[in-house]
Amino acid sequence: MLVRQLEIENFRGVASGQVLFTRNTLLVGGNNVGKSTICESLDLALGPERLNRRPSVDEHDFFASKYLREDGEPVLIKIRVVLTELSDEALRRFGGHLRRWNDDTCTFIDEGVDGADHADDDNVVWALPILFRARYDPEEDDFEADTFFDHPLEDPADLDEEVAASLGAGRDRFTRTHKRLCGFVFLRTLRTGSRALGLQRGSLLDTVLRLSNEGAAEMWMDTLKQMRELDPAVGDVSDLAEMRKQIRERLGAFVNLAPGADATAFFASDLTREHLREVVRLFIATGPSNHPVPFTRQGTGSINLLVFALLTMIAQLKGNKTVVFAMEEPEIALPPHTQRRVIRFVRNEMGQTIVTSHSPYVIEQFDPEDIVMLGRESDGSLMGVPIDPAGVKLKSYRSQRRQFSEAILSRAVLVVEGQTEASIMPIVSSVLEASGNGYTHLDLAGVSIFTANGDGDVPRWGPIFRALGKTPFALYDQQTTPFGAEAQADLMAYEEHWESPANSIEDLLVTQVPVAVLRRFLDNVVERGDFPAHQASYDATKPEAELPTIAGKVLKARKGDAWGYAAMLVEHCQDRSELPAFLVDAFDRINELVAPPMIPEEAARVEGHEEGAQGDAAADPQPS
Repeated sequence: MLVRQLEIENFRGVASGQVLFTRNTLLVGGNNVGKSTICESLDLALGPERLNRRPSVDEHDFFASKYLREDGEPVLIKIRVVLTELSDEALRRFGGHLRRWNDDTCTFIDEGVDGADHADDDNVVWALPILFRARYDPEEDDFEADTFFDHPLEDPADLDEEVAASLGAGRDRFTRTHKRLCGFVFLRTLRTGSRALGLQRGSLLDTVLRLSNEGAAEMWMDTLKQMRELDPAVGDVSDLAEMRKQIRERLGAFVNLAPGADATAFFASDLTREHLREVVRLFIATGPSNHPVPFTRQGTGSINLLVFALLTMIAQLKGNKTVVFAMEEPEIALPPHTQRRVIRFVRNEMGQTIVTSHSPYVIEQFDPEDIVMLGRESDGSLMGVPIDPAGVKLKSYRSQRRQFSEAILSRAVLVVEGQTEASIMPIVSSVLEASGNGYTHLDLAGVSIFTANGDGDVPRWGPIFRALGKTPFALYDQQTTPFGAEAQADLMAYEEHWESPANSIEDLLVTQVPVAVLRRFLDNVVERGDFPAHQASYDATKPEAELPTIAGKVLKARKGDAWGYAAMLVEHCQDRSELPAFLVDAFDRINELVAPPMIPEEAARVEGHEEGAQGDAAADPQPS
């Protein structure tokens, strides 16, 4: 099966929302945008064991914690899921609840005009609509929740009053057995593995046990029986045997006990199978100690690799790629190479993979059409649709996959020409941040740096990042030949773009950085083993007038981020007054447009700093 569409109403921080899914879906967005809410919604609707937890929902699961309306009527949580690509067994089991679905428009054809005429169109398939509903029950002073087949209902006026008032309002229940046929597995954030590697219902170990052994019920019964029938019995320990006798004699004077010595007994435990699920633990022995310890005492990285191993077991046991697998933030405690390995595995072996992540190592494993950008408005409305890959050439995406991944996670993107420019931008931002005046570093403002392939390549990235929902900016060298009409049109997609007054970044630095900074820079790098002495001669006696020329030769001879000379020059700037004015103006404008607002205390400090500086200047005594 394939989760194709999800609709949410009044759940957690989402008042209303819709998300479309592909076969392998990566959900990306800022913190608190709703990624976890989406996964929890799918688990409520499709998770076989989710509704067995008490409570299934509580007050805080309702949007704005409001579970009653002003008139006292209960607010309904509604989660709708549309499943497509149904197996033959599902088609047979759910035949009476299936509807024809237009997979291009993501609508049911019976909701449109003349829908039946399009039932056999190429883009129309069978789909299974599922509905989860939850509400507060005033009579029970509790919350009720359940999942139903979301087939079209009869006219409410034709329903029995009691049926119409029920949670399902006449719909048939979508039971645990039905959910198991969907094969949904949800793995929450891998911080400890306690849920994944325990035997609680719905855990990975429980899933493996259920898939590999039909005798699970007998297993629990046999285990409990063995604990009662220990040989020797707990009650046969000498001290306890004497106590049993004394208790039996004392109780016999007041209570009609069963005959015989077994009227009182001691057993190892009064555990039930649910207790066993909570207390049974997997023990693992790893080298070099080779001593088995509970899995929770293993290293965090080892625990997550154990989780990965269980995933491979589930995929093998289910077979035919039938698992719908959702996973939150696999990067927690996993090194980059393991992140890649896990994602490659689940993409290839699971029927459908739904992943949330902030890791570029995870994101780069997904193609552009698999990425769903999430956005939520202040009114609680959420929308998530796969990005339009039309403007992204697959060759370009694959060659710059890591940069794309970082850009996707950002709020805004600053496109520059090459690696030299990219290496100095964070340093410029650091100097501005250290200088105060309310400036927020690019990293904190959510601005990523993207390296184009030369100045002629800068314009075309504007429409691409704009289509990704980012705020794009661009810096590029002075153009000896003006951009053509197509490039000019592409530049219009940028929020703002700046053309340098110099034809190279090296010329910009040596012409707009004070000579005192150039002197500090040259005094430092002349001692380096890679100083290009054969192309630029320098010593401390060189006059200031020659420093820009010497520094320019040094920078061009050691161009690129691998040498790092341009970055070292900028590091010698002590405050914003020593940075190139062209870059300062651009960075201040970006900061104005995208930086988060300062808290009042910070704003007051900045304002006080500026007023103090002006006051100090006014108080300076004038020369006589």
